[in-house]
Amino acid sequence: MTNEGESQQGKETVLFICTFNSARSQIAEGLLRARCGDRFTIYSAGIAPAGLNPFAVAAMKEIGIDISHQRSKSLKEFSLLKFDHVITLCDQVRPAASGIIPEGGRFLHRGFTSPSEIRRNKAEILADYRRLRDEMGEWLSEVFPDCADNRT
Repeated sequence: MTNEGESQQGKETVLFICTFNSARSQIAEGLLRARCGDRFTIYSAGIAPAGLNPFAVAAMKEIGIDISHQRSKSLKEFSLLKFDHVITLCDQVRPAASGIIPEGGRFLHRGFTSPSEIRRNKAEILADYRRLRDEMGEWLSEVFPDCADNRT
């Protein structure tokens, strides 16, 4: 991530973007960092950051990945930078973030549904976050095949 397009510390850079930077992009950041943090510098951001979701933290902790140290960040923090990979993870981001999505050498989009927490018990909510984590893990294995991990 630089203004000139050079990778930081010789690593390619990845930016995951979703609406709130509370679950989807945080999970993707944690998964890819755990799998391939030695090859990529990985960030996440949102158009309306809302804090780190505790269910996302719990679902990741179950597979041995601690994302509790990550923080919810605004996409505006990265708007003037260039990344090697810019990946949007929800359908609402692209139209809402028009003009502030950073440049990238590779732009990808895959809409993942955010788990609903409305009128549900904690076990059901956590099960949805597990499904999201596993679905994202499979997709990331396809997108970054050299970073595949059979655990996630």
